[in-house]
Amino acid sequence: MITRRVIGCMTGTSMDAVDAALVVVEGHGLAIRVSVRRCATGPLGPLARALREFAEGRPTTAAQMAGLAREFALRHVDVVRDAAEGKEIDLIAIHGQTVFHAPPVSWQLFAPAPIVEALRAPVVFDLRAADLAAGGQGAPITPLADWVLFRHEVETRVVVNLGGFANYTLLPAGSGRDDGTPEEAVNGIRGGDICVCNLLLDAIARRWFSTPFDEDGRRAGSGQIQTDLRDALVSLLTEQASAGRSLGTGDELIAWLNEHAGVHRPEDLARSACDAVGFVIAMAVRHAARTHSSVPLRRILLAGGGVHNRVLASALQQHAEVDVQTTEAFGVPVSHREAAEMAVLGALCQDGVPITLPQITGVRAPTPVAGVWAFPGSR
Repeated sequence: MITRRVIGCMTGTSMDAVDAALVVVEGHGLAIRVSVRRCATGPLGPLARALREFAEGRPTTAAQMAGLAREFALRHVDVVRDAAEGKEIDLIAIHGQTVFHAPPVSWQLFAPAPIVEALRAPVVFDLRAADLAAGGQGAPITPLADWVLFRHEVETRVVVNLGGFANYTLLPAGSGRDDGTPEEAVNGIRGGDICVCNLLLDAIARRWFSTPFDEDGRRAGSGQIQTDLRDALVSLLTEQASAGRSLGTGDELIAWLNEHAGVHRPEDLARSACDAVGFVIAMAVRHAARTHSSVPLRRILLAGGGVHNRVLASALQQHAEVDVQTTEAFGVPVSHREAAEMAVLGALCQDGVPITLPQITGVRAPTPVAGVWAFPGSR
């Protein structure tokens, strides 16, 4: 059986670090089995601010854009080396930094050449472009990787990523059965973006707590839920969850923050926001399970930076009314789930398997194979 060592890299909307995960992939195509072997993280440092300002639409010259892309690529090199542990790598799959997303236009900033030159391994990147070109939303692209990692024969599961935006993957019971073809099994997968999550909570922390994020949800935990504030936000978040589109530029709800700035205690604002976000995610997940699975929802698996916000995670569990665990319990670190899934998607791209699903992104059939490739020259 073919075995590959694949490293996936991801930087999320928080733009604070590069995450890398070494995944060992056994097999080919949708029949692959994978295990996460090592994870590494490298801070972006001052580059994070420059990327965030670029993503916010600040005036930027062509020279600055090119410099950002190169410096961003170079930040990946040491992190990938750390994850590789000095051993040969068969493939590197890199998401790139999303600096604009409003389908059909989307930009994942990245320059592959510095990594290919430094690490002498093929790189696949720009994983959303093919889906967008074929009429899809370009997001979310992780559901097929969730299926590879977390499917189960008798349990209906939902994987929820608490990232800049919250998104979910529904894995109905039976999607892990071996008595059918993998192609048939993936037809039952559902997923999509739900609502803004850490982008909003982190904006509150930066503005009022002078910190990049509310560590463990401590400041939110000292606040009180303001019903009118919470209900107003629930209405906005529910509108996002009901839109049936991928979320991105313009969906951060900063206008909502500005409207309530100075009106409520910051701690109350943070607590109300956590409860509203947790409630809307729980309702969206429960609705998806009722609609698309004949077997009741059994388990929610959480990943992403928002897992560490105990107020947010507690609100979600309270409103979901089912067992809630993290992906850590299934061998995938919560902070590196997306990096590990980039590795899975990269392997599928290498095998010629389309990584996006029409029922999720709206991409037209036949679904295109994703990815742009860069290869090292011979020496």
